[in-house]
Amino acid sequence: MKLQALASWTHKWLALIVGVQILFWFGSGLFFAAFPIERVRSEHRIAQHEAAALNAPLQDVTPLLPEAPTRVTYERDPQGDAVAVAEFGQRRPILIDLDDWRVVSPLSAEAAEQIAQAYIAESPRIRESHLVTEETPEYRGPLPAWRIAFDDDEGLAVYVAADTARVTARRSDLWRLYDALWALHIMDWRDHANFNTGLLILTTLTALIVSLAGFVLIPYRMGWVRRSTG
Repeated sequence: MKLQALASWTHKWLALIVGVQILFWFGSGLFFAAFPIERVRSEHRIAQHEAAALNAPLQDVTPLLPEAPTRVTYERDPQGDAVAVAEFGQRRPILIDLDDWRVVSPLSAEAAEQIAQAYIAESPRIRESHLVTEETPEYRGPLPAWRIAFDDDEGLAVYVAADTARVTARRSDLWRLYDALWALHIMDWRDHANFNTGLLILTTLTALIVSLAGFVLIPYRMGWVRRSTG
């Protein structure tokens, strides 16, 4: 089989096999380039707070803990309250309110809502809140966590870790669309994270062969090389 005939056959039939995925790659790539990642992450919705130093000396929280922690972090939550987060090897973290000197984890729904509203600029109205105990494609952070959904045009939801009072994720309709296109882009439709699958490698290799066959055909299609009549 002549070179141009082989290249034409390869280009035509393999393109039919991977053509739809190539469209997904181009379309999703255009979307990724058009929307700044900062907006996808809803960074523009974060409320600005002035940093407030914790009072020193810091109190030893060990008496409130069931065992010696591996690490204790002193910080302020989005509401500005002084807290301590004690971490352990096997046990879930424990949150301590330094002002009231008491354990406050796991957070209640009301406490998580107050933190989420303080974290988001302009304190939009909350539409619903529920406790997340298992990982989902939308959230793979520390568990359990409260998902606080706001009633706004962006479909914003904020995740607050129940054991640390930390905001661990922000999700909007734009992020969800981005994530769906990312799943199509890397061909991982279940977890949206693995871009080392055999399917992706095989499809990419096939698309590469299609492209190379197209380059082989250029001289013939442009008339630079006389077509074989045999």
